[in-house]
Amino acid sequence: MTDPDPDLTHVRRMWANDLASATLGMDAEVVEVDHAVVRMPVTATMVNGHDICHGGYVFTLADSAFALACNSRGQTTVAAGGDITFVAPARLGDVLVAEARVRAAYGRSGLTDVRVTREGDGALIAELRGRSRSIPPRG
Repeated sequence: MTDPDPDLTHVRRMWANDLASATLGMDAEVVEVDHAVVRMPVTATMVNGHDICHGGYVFTLADSAFALACNSRGQTTVAAGGDITFVAPARLGDVLVAEARVRAAYGRSGLTDVRVTREGDGALIAELRGRSRSIPPRG
């Protein structure tokens, strides 16, 4: 059972210090225990030679939502691995939305699923299955 009113200060601090996500224009819209939603606009610098959003940026968006969700449990948690399936292309001007949900947490390990959709029509762009591992806090 999760605390109905958890202190998510540590997760918000982690997000505030995440220069990689901020530089890409990501916005964390929802951060709660086991769940996060992050938005990102597809800009001209993210479009590849096929005139679609580079898959690495889609993965980065999914990974950022994954990080928020798995760290929401109160322990410092990092990615141990992840597999992504690209379903449809995203294009310049699209706004992508990644919704992450922790599916299982066991010992120091966890599984989190992330759906990336296009905001305008809800089309599925990609799905990520992330594997996490809790680690001791720094310092």
